[in-house]
Amino acid sequence: MAAKTFAEKALARAAGRTAVTAGEIVDVRPDVVLSHDNTAAIAQIFASLGVRRVWDPDRIVVVLDHAVPPPTPQHAQNHAEIRRFVRDQGIRHFYEVGRGICHQVVSEEALVLPGQVILGADSHTTHYGWMGAFGAGVGRSEVAALWATGELWLRVPDSMRIVLRGRLPFGVTTKDLCLKILGDLGTDGGLYLSVEFYGPALREWSLESRMVIPNMMAEFGVKNAYLPPDDAVFDWLAERLARRTGRPPAECRDRIAAGALYPDPDARYVAEHVVELDGLEPLVACPHDVDRVRPLREVAGTPIDYAFIGTCTNGRLEDIAAAVEVLRGRRVAPGVRLLVIPASQVVLQEALRRGYLATLVEAGAVIGVPGCGPCMGNHMGIPAPGEVVIASMNRNYRGRMGPRDAEIYLASPAVVAASAVTGVITDPREVVG
Repeated sequence: MAAKTFAEKALARAAGRTAVTAGEIVDVRPDVVLSHDNTAAIAQIFASLGVRRVWDPDRIVVVLDHAVPPPTPQHAQNHAEIRRFVRDQGIRHFYEVGRGICHQVVSEEALVLPGQVILGADSHTTHYGWMGAFGAGVGRSEVAALWATGELWLRVPDSMRIVLRGRLPFGVTTKDLCLKILGDLGTDGGLYLSVEFYGPALREWSLESRMVIPNMMAEFGVKNAYLPPDDAVFDWLAERLARRTGRPPAECRDRIAAGALYPDPDARYVAEHVVELDGLEPLVACPHDVDRVRPLREVAGTPIDYAFIGTCTNGRLEDIAAAVEVLRGRRVAPGVRLLVIPASQVVLQEALRRGYLATLVEAGAVIGVPGCGPCMGNHMGIPAPGEVVIASMNRNYRGRMGPRDAEIYLASPAVVAASAVTGVITDPREVVG
């Protein structure tokens, strides 16, 4: 049998086939189907199909995260319709307002595992590549079809290999790595590709840092992204799967590790790129495109009105800790506001236990309810027209946070925190020394 990439192996398994090849159209049966606040709209499409019951309620996950708490009566009605649908269909994996962002929650609950396929009505479903799962975003109609049949056709993507050499310098993060790739190759550089990452640095990074990479690869146009899972991934998931299911942790770990997939050494790739990590520096994506990337030193000094730390890209405990390191003993600059939204209730509780939230509030930050917050311009901290924002989120196109003429810069959480302190875009290494 010819050597296979990760995507070829994962989709062959999901299609019940011995092998598939890039370019083939295959019918896959995903392990998990994900939706969020768009569930009500999907339910209407599902009803129009004339099917009364979803194919498998235990493989459907619904997380309310995009407009939480609901800011308008219309949003509240939307949530009410979702609760009714979930109850009527017997969907057990339903997570209420405040539990967190769907990608963080599904990871924390170990609802998807290495080697599995998750299709979601959210473009950042690529996120699950951090654990070596095949995660891809699909449309609402596709999710309705999945609810009805459990199957969806996909074209097996070609694969790109990105090799990471060396180590990240002090003050440089995996967010900067992602911005480097986007800046060099553009937002369509990975269009409908399965992007695989390799390099010894991956094993040295925290799982939270790894999660940033496949999440941001949605901006690269990829179908999915993949990081090879290791012992740290298996241990982290096993603890959470054991907690959720009541099964012995060792049994959970064996099951998780047994399901992991790794590409063959001589698999075929349509492109390979090498990133020299030692040469990276802090980067910023400038308005209004995520691939309009410049070194932080070139945009330092740009005045800001608003700083935002959160989202499925950089709203985890590690990100909050980075902000705390910058803000401890300092204050948010006059005329600037800082909003921090933990990615999940678990992150919120741990940040509270460690005293992070007290430090942030003492510095003048506002803490929001776990969820997506203002990332998509719905509510809870959207900027005024013409204001300048620096954020840890993943997108900065015109109107992303609401007003079309707000200017959104993207950077790592430490850069966002340092900029909140000085009132201008700032290298955190200049603040903390």
